[in-house]
Amino acid sequence: QVQLVESGGGLVQPGGSLTLSCVASGSVFSRDTMGWYRQAPGKQREWFATITHRGTTYYTDSVKGRFTISRDNAKNTVYLQMNSLKSEDTAVYYCNWGGTDGSWGQGTQVTVAS
Repeated sequence: QVQLVESGGGLVQPGGSLTLSCVASGSVFSRDTMGWYRQAPGKQREWFATITHRGTTYYTDSVKGRFTISRDNAKNTVYLQMNSLKSEDTAVYYCNWGGTDGSWGQGTQVTVAS
């Protein structure tokens, strides 16, 4: 079973930046595609970023140009650099392995507010 542990959430002002980390265990991380999802209050969980084992990245339009997903295979870690944060980015952020039927982290809260 793949286990994922996120960290790095918190409170940030609009326009600010935050970096999330997700450490994976229980898989051959370097071969895995990893993703980030988020769930805002009262809304469904939504996908917004993916990085393949080759390092190819994909983003939903709402975060493109502001968020960057990256990985360090030596540390079994995937990162999410978030810049120019907006109030609508407020959500619980989840790391994912294996798609919606795969494994999830416990989530980390990101709150964008002044």
